Amino acid sequence: QVHVVESGGGLVQAGGSLRLSCEVSGTFFTINGVGWYRQAAGQQRELVASTNSGGGTEYADSVKGRFTISRINAKNTVYLQMNSLKPEDTAVYYCNVKGFYSGTSYSPFDLWGQGTQVTVSS
Repeated sequence: QVHVVESGGGLVQAGGSLRLSCEVSGTFFTINGVGWYRQAAGQQRELVASTNSGGGTEYADSVKGRFTISRINAKNTVYLQMNSLKPEDTAVYYCNVKGFYSGTSYSPFDLWGQGTQVTVSS
């Protein structure tokens, strides 16, 4: 089994910073892509940032220049550094991990964590 756990959310004032962590544990062959998504109350879930196995990254226009996604392969952990936070960044942040299980089948997986709440006060 593979588990995805996010942490690092909390309450911060506008202009502050938080670092979210997404830790992947269990038995797997490889992790390909990891994405951070967020869902504000009453809104659809949206992609905030992503990274692929080649190290490429993509960001939503609303967070470019403020958020940075990084990956520590040795720790199977992906971080989302969030700076200059705004009240509109308030949401539950989710980590999505795509990869392949180990074993003879090498079947793919596409897993979500439970989410971590980020609240930015004005």
